[in-house]
Amino acid sequence: MSFAQKNIFELFRKAGEKVEVRGVAPTQIVHAGNKTQEDKERNITMFIEKPKQRRLDRWLDKVVQISGSQFVFLSILTALLTWALLGIKFGRNKTWQILISDAQAIICYIFDSFLVRQQLNAYDEDMAVATQMQSRSISNLRMLSKLKDQSSQEQQAKLVARLDREFYVNDSIASQLPSEGRLGRLVTFVALTIGHMVTIFLFWVGVFIWLGIGHLFDYSDTWQLYMNSASSALMVFTFIFIANIGERHSVYTKKCLDSLFQADSSLELRLRSLTHDVRSNIEVVIPAPKVGKIQRAIFYYTDFVGTLVGIAILFTVFAAWVAAGPALKFSSNWWLFIGTYAGLIGMFDGFVLRNMQSRLRSYTDAAMQVVDRRDRLLFETIGLPFPVTGPEEKIPVTRRVSQTLDRITSHQFTVVAGFLTVVGLVAGASAMNWSLTGQLLCNVPPSIIESFLMIVLVTGHNSIEEKKRSELLILYERRLRLSGYVEMIEGLQNESTLGSQDKETVVYTTSTPIVSE
Repeated sequence: MSFAQKNIFELFRKAGEKVEVRGVAPTQIVHAGNKTQEDKERNITMFIEKPKQRRLDRWLDKVVQISGSQFVFLSILTALLTWALLGIKFGRNKTWQILISDAQAIICYIFDSFLVRQQLNAYDEDMAVATQMQSRSISNLRMLSKLKDQSSQEQQAKLVARLDREFYVNDSIASQLPSEGRLGRLVTFVALTIGHMVTIFLFWVGVFIWLGIGHLFDYSDTWQLYMNSASSALMVFTFIFIANIGERHSVYTKKCLDSLFQADSSLELRLRSLTHDVRSNIEVVIPAPKVGKIQRAIFYYTDFVGTLVGIAILFTVFAAWVAAGPALKFSSNWWLFIGTYAGLIGMFDGFVLRNMQSRLRSYTDAAMQVVDRRDRLLFETIGLPFPVTGPEEKIPVTRRVSQTLDRITSHQFTVVAGFLTVVGLVAGASAMNWSLTGQLLCNVPPSIIESFLMIVLVTGHNSIEEKKRSELLILYERRLRLSGYVEMIEGLQNESTLGSQDKETVVYTTSTPIVSE
């Protein structure tokens, strides 16, 4: 087997595999007083994620980042509004509706790959955060234990009591983390509105109203095209919106992580200065999660969709579709074919995206729970009360419904049901000889289902983002408490040093002979 064949074999074998994650926090070095400022600034205090080795991966990540940019969002939104205005004149024309449906399906299919890649990148970042936080916690625990052994029980009790009096959890903690700008808060508000259960309810009300008036149009192709166009436009908007808020919130989270890691590295540096500990932070390994066969198959699919392979397949099909145009005389069926293909694949990708969003988050939640347990151990070691996050609030009905919907739509068997739905729609269209009505059968229901899944995807994103911000604030607040403890020990040591110096000065003075005049 040649080297190239081995690489291809490894590519197909490893796809879908969730491997162990390794990471180590940069060790903070206490520099000597004669070091230059440049030497002192060599310590890495911000969150740094290991860059990807392959140039193709870095290039694709840049494309994904651009797809969620403000420019792309506004450009596609402008195109949607232009389409809506032109629809006043051309809206009744079937070719116009089919052409627009094709364009929207292709855009959504391309963004499917981008969103898959975006979620995979978010998972890599969250796991990198978890490993580095765990790595530094191990060193901090060792040094805090050493520091505690150097203090008497009386001093320890005074420290805890003093810190408890001087440090209170208030709004000033939140203000020390970066805050979103006006536009960021506006986008977050829109995301909360789109992902709200009321919006989902209104979506289905609209679908049932459309079904209810079907008899007025004799359930014609035109009646189906109206829903196809409307749902396709909604899909395009939700896709570009999700891509935009995903990148926007990623940038904001990175700023918060920088603040958190600066506080964490500062705590480590102070502890090393006090304990003279020079042992490097150790590498942490998070074991690979156990993945069943069905879930592995889903991840296998996402590993290809999240690369250029999915887009390459799309362009291959698109080229074949263009080549078949003359043979089909560029008929309505020909126009609708590419939209049918992209729509069916897009609907299935919608199920996959929901599954990915929930399953990957469960893995990062498990990793962050280890960070939480290590933090608790840090506080227990020095006898400091573990900060309470506050009483659990009663979960409103809409939140409970949302959580139930999340579990149902993200289950692996729901993805299987989505695949079987695609197979059933293809069989139905084949029985109709892929006529206009048959192709609309493969366009309209998938378009409705995918639009619904995209709204639910926004709901899931909102829930994850809210939990992530809460976690970052809690972790930041804990490090402020621990830093306050270490700072007080520094103060006590300084006082003790000054006291010893004063005492030595008194003894020296009194021992000096008094010379009489």
